[in-house]
Amino acid sequence: MSFFSKLKEGLNKTRKGITDKIDDLFNNYGEIDDELFDELEEILIMADVGMSTSMKLIEKLREELKVRKIKDSSEIKAVFKDVVKMILNENNNVPFAVGDEPTIIMVIGVNGVGKTTSIGKIAHSLKSEGKKVLIAAGDTFRAAAIDQLMIWGERVGVGVIHQSEGSDPAAVIFDAVQAAKARKVDVLICDTAGRLHNKVNLMNELAKVFRVIEREYPEAKKEVLLVLDATTGQNAVQQAKVFNEAAEISGIVLTKLDGTAKGGVVLAINSELNIPVKLIGVGEGIEDLQRFDAHDFVEALLN
Repeated sequence: MSFFSKLKEGLNKTRKGITDKIDDLFNNYGEIDDELFDELEEILIMADVGMSTSMKLIEKLREELKVRKIKDSSEIKAVFKDVVKMILNENNNVPFAVGDEPTIIMVIGVNGVGKTTSIGKIAHSLKSEGKKVLIAAGDTFRAAAIDQLMIWGERVGVGVIHQSEGSDPAAVIFDAVQAAKARKVDVLICDTAGRLHNKVNLMNELAKVFRVIEREYPEAKKEVLLVLDATTGQNAVQQAKVFNEAAEISGIVLTKLDGTAKGGVVLAINSELNIPVKLIGVGEGIEDLQRFDAHDFVEALLN
């Protein structure tokens, strides 16, 4: 199955939640009026696009319809697709990519969102591109997180730097950075704190880890990826806001899109937080964590 076919299949629940209802609205409404826009706003909010992003979408849609002189609702869908792409492309959506320079990817997110699995899949993807990859098990609060990463390391053939449960995360990252330099690794992927119950502790822990990385490997390119669970909808947006205060997030990994009708949260995250979605999970397979492409996403969702 092609990436696009997997994406389309993975978005099936969201498509039923958004696209089928939008099609029904546009095809059966007739003349465009305020009531149509009210119904469209309701559909978007129910799909977890969020109030402010929904209003922004509808405002842009009104403008485009006026510019293109469209007055029949059956002609709206093509314009709506263009407007959604505009919203997604507003925030400098640089695709996830690793160049020739050494790169450190910090992966953050609460427990249960698919952080460990995402790290394993990212490692697999980069290794299949010919990159030499190393993983650091820096979320030392959970023994299971360390064990899971070691299993993933064996599965994809990538080394894992780890210490025992309860170790200082910054010490693990320090060891991993030294190993990455000694082994001439292309990409070091660091698992980090997954707890939000005490924001101050989270910020302190992350700040300490970032200081170690900056001090020990200043020349490496840095990427901070936040893993969010799409099935949690607007709660994912709130998590992103908290983590964004603790770390300068460069991109979002949105998991479990195939298991939810709340795929509209992609738009909410991108628009409200000004953080690009870089990777999306549309299945449980090792190849099912895909690079996010706004055009493909909109075509798969609204086709």
